[in-house]
Amino acid sequence: MLLKVGSNAWGRWGAPGLPVVVVGVLLCLGVANIVARASFNEVEDGVLWVLRPEGVVAADVAADTPAARVGVERGDVLLAIDDRPVETVADVVEALHAASSGASVRYTVLRLGARAILELEVAPIPNGVRPFYFVLAAIGIFTLLVGGAVRILRPSDAATLHFFWLSVAFFGLFTFSFSGRLDRLDWIFYWGDVAAILTLPGLFLHFALAFPERSRNWLSGRAGPAVLTAIYAPAVLLGLARIGALLRSGASPSFLVRVVAALDRLEYVYLVACFVAGLIALTQALHQVQTITARRQLRWIAWGTALGMTPFALGYAIPWAAGVEPSLPMQLSAIPLSLVPLAYASAIVRYRLMDVEVIVKRGLVYGVALSAVVVLYVVLLYGFERMFSTGDTGYNWVLAAVVTAIALLLAPALKQAVQEGLDRAFYRDRYDYRRALVAFARDLNSDLDLNRLAERLVSRVMETLLVERMALMIADEATPVFTPICATGFDGGTPPALPRASEMGAALAAGDSVALDDPIAASRFSVDDVDAWRGAGLSNFIPCVSNEGTIAVLALGRKQAGEPLNSEDTGLLAAVAGQIATALENARLYRQLQDKALELDRLRTFNENVLESLDDGLLVMDLEDRILRWNRAMEGLCGVSRGDAIGRTLDSVFDGPLVEAIRAARRDTPAGATLSRLRLHGRGQTAGRTMIVNVAVVPLRASGETAPIVGTIVILEDTTQRVELEEQLQISERMASIGLLAAGVAHEVNTPLTGISSFTQMLLEGADPQDARTRLLEKIERQTFRAAKIVNGLLNLSRPASALASEMTPVDLNAVIADVLSLLEHQFELHHVRVRRELHAAPVLVLGVEQKLQQVFLNLFLNAKDALPRGGWVSVSTGVTEGSATAKVADTGSGIPSEYLARIYDPFFTTKSTGQGTGLGLSITYGIVREHQGTIECESGVGQGTRFLLVFPLAPADERGRATPVSRAAHS
Repeated sequence: MLLKVGSNAWGRWGAPGLPVVVVGVLLCLGVANIVARASFNEVEDGVLWVLRPEGVVAADVAADTPAARVGVERGDVLLAIDDRPVETVADVVEALHAASSGASVRYTVLRLGARAILELEVAPIPNGVRPFYFVLAAIGIFTLLVGGAVRILRPSDAATLHFFWLSVAFFGLFTFSFSGRLDRLDWIFYWGDVAAILTLPGLFLHFALAFPERSRNWLSGRAGPAVLTAIYAPAVLLGLARIGALLRSGASPSFLVRVVAALDRLEYVYLVACFVAGLIALTQALHQVQTITARRQLRWIAWGTALGMTPFALGYAIPWAAGVEPSLPMQLSAIPLSLVPLAYASAIVRYRLMDVEVIVKRGLVYGVALSAVVVLYVVLLYGFERMFSTGDTGYNWVLAAVVTAIALLLAPALKQAVQEGLDRAFYRDRYDYRRALVAFARDLNSDLDLNRLAERLVSRVMETLLVERMALMIADEATPVFTPICATGFDGGTPPALPRASEMGAALAAGDSVALDDPIAASRFSVDDVDAWRGAGLSNFIPCVSNEGTIAVLALGRKQAGEPLNSEDTGLLAAVAGQIATALENARLYRQLQDKALELDRLRTFNENVLESLDDGLLVMDLEDRILRWNRAMEGLCGVSRGDAIGRTLDSVFDGPLVEAIRAARRDTPAGATLSRLRLHGRGQTAGRTMIVNVAVVPLRASGETAPIVGTIVILEDTTQRVELEEQLQISERMASIGLLAAGVAHEVNTPLTGISSFTQMLLEGADPQDARTRLLEKIERQTFRAAKIVNGLLNLSRPASALASEMTPVDLNAVIADVLSLLEHQFELHHVRVRRELHAAPVLVLGVEQKLQQVFLNLFLNAKDALPRGGWVSVSTGVTEGSATAKVADTGSGIPSEYLARIYDPFFTTKSTGQGTGLGLSITYGIVREHQGTIECESGVGQGTRFLLVFPLAPADERGRATPVSRAAHS
């Protein structure tokens, strides 16, 4: 209940236009009072003169006044002033008005029937320290303007009306002061001052009991009227007593002086009593109010009351009530009274409610620092004067200037020391945490892990400020929101994202802090947004701004005791927000770089996997043919590991013909070319292996369509098996055709052979064994048998197969070679070919088919003859080594080029001119050797001849007894 005497009455007095009218009238009166005090220069003699039947009599003489000093006493009758007769008190006043301060006046008085002439110097009427009054008057005007502004801004709030009248009372106390002229205007000033000093205590106590509204209110219920009566009754009684005393002033002036002096002291006793009672009520109310806002308002009022009233009560009111005459320091104690209306105004309009302690602390800092500077100045000045003073006034001014300079230089250090001391006392154990937070913010740049950085930051801020919950929100590049990345203290997980398009988001994006506990700041945003974020437990939002704008937001709730953050807390966060923004920006850039590096690494790994998964060999080389890339398939093809290949040149890894083919393709077709069926000779693990490969040569370009060529990509495809299959297919097709042809030829040849064989046998039946022709007939018979076997063998060309085990018998290689050479003897002689035989002394028995072995050596001897078109030597030798039978056939012919050696066993491959060979001899020879579980090797060089080495397993010992008679005969 704030001055609720009646709703109609307060509605009328509380009309919006009332403050304007009241403030205007009071300002005019205040200016008039100031002018009156500034222009009033009256003097006095210190005597209260009254008119009595015997004349103008001294009713009272004030101590330490001009009259008291010259001996004027009570009861003296004033006869004349400066020889001018005095008949009324007006004559005395007129004479004093005519005098000036310090003027000498001659009083003629009658005392106990005797005349006395007294010379006195009149003095100015005591009117306090005039500059000090002007300061108080300025404070009063300021207070009145604050109260009027608050009331005009909030006309519907009953508390502002109460505060307005309280401001009016403060204005009257500070500004109204009668000058002593006692004219009509001066009496208005007098009664205005009296009304202010009487109403101020009651209004203050009433306000302290009623504001803010709380559950247990002294003014509510039945006790309300009684409490209001007790509050304002002393003011009414003191006012009535003053009026009564003034009404009796004519009858007993001395009584008036005593009563007014007593009333002045009682009024200050009343003021102090209401102040103490109000402060107690405010202290109790702090434990009764439920809301944070009301508690902060009470703190504003309590601190303002304590800091404003305590110096005045202890330094002026109580000493004055005790009879001590006020000195200048005592009067200066009234200046802090201006804090009371300021604190009340802040509480009512809810201006910076959370900064009560901060403002009080700052006030104490400046007050203590100023006092320390003054004390330092006085001590230094006193010490310098004692040490260096010579009595010269000019020299003393120099000392004062030096001391002033020293005091000004030391003032910042003193203020800083006081600041740190009060901070340490105010924050106690949190002081070091607050200082550590600043250092922590500077060290954040050393951590580039965004998640770990966010967790450390949230933990440190909560530990420093003791907030209940906090979230760090990062500007999301993908969506226009501030997304929480770390949150602590939330029951439901994490708070929602903050849209940048919202009013709060726009303010934060612009770099403005948001404090929802500040009603003025919260009014800028929609009610729904404010309620939503308060419901989430967040009330303070500090933007972290970098060069690119707001990149993060520190969202904080209230402190653990439910108290909101004050401006010092938010200022601390704002001070480190820039460093936090830099650290977060670095961490975010590092994460982006890390993500890109991971993406590049994934792409590189993917490309590596693709290249390594290729079945074809791939290598990359630079413009100097230095190998840069070598995949796994290439390792398998060439037998050279990646580590050995990378860094080497192309010609150090591949054979010359392949390298030349690649370089020619790159030179002739810069856009790329494909080379087919090149031979690749293995190295390392694949040494001795020859493969047929297709080679793709592609230029390697830098990024961009017109980028220069920086290297070459070479891809090798192993087509060995495919080529072999193709050739095998061709062989099969040709062999099928030859088989058909051979079957026809065999059918046609068998008929004459049968006749020859029959006729030969008929001739042998009656031939003489001793006849030389009989041996020729026997040879013809054997050759017809051999020819028949060869013709029959032609039938198997279309379906080559291994010899059956049942057909194999021990065969003497020496006898086979001798038979073949005897057949070719005539041809060798025609071509001037000589044979060098180095056959093993003992029979060289192998398990095989005689006619097929004969075909092997026949093919080898015929190839040797063809390699000696101008004649030469053919060497043949046999031997037995480690359970194997060996046969070597060599010639001194032209030799075989090295690039053809790998293909000499391929069907239909021949180096002879067209019509000179079918390309089947060595192929059939190779097949027969393999059928006999043997091996054949060829060594040749151009111009160095050719040498074939055949190795067969020896016939088992138990099989050697089954050697064919033909073989034996041949051998013999």
